[in-house]
Amino acid sequence: MNRKISHQAKLLKEIMSYEFTAVDLNLFLDTHPGDMRALAEYNQTVCQLKKLKHAYEQCYGPLANFGNSPSQHPWRWIDEPWPWQIEF
Repeated sequence: MNRKISHQAKLLKEIMSYEFTAVDLNLFLDTHPGDMRALAEYNQTVCQLKKLKHAYEQCYGPLANFGNSPSQHPWRWIDEPWPWQIEF
């Protein structure tokens, strides 16, 4: 595995970890809406997740074909490997 793919895979794993945490905290907050500590942790998690996604997209192109950030020229969605094609 070359160095670029290794860094790309590391970023993707970190993004997936934060996404899992955000979903888990979201479900917890659905049943414990007054928990201030969980809410603070959720807000920190989604803030860090946003930063990680931005960093990934700046280096490797979009994670999704729409919705996260504006496209650069040239259109990068067709660049390979796509996020789901990365071997971990």
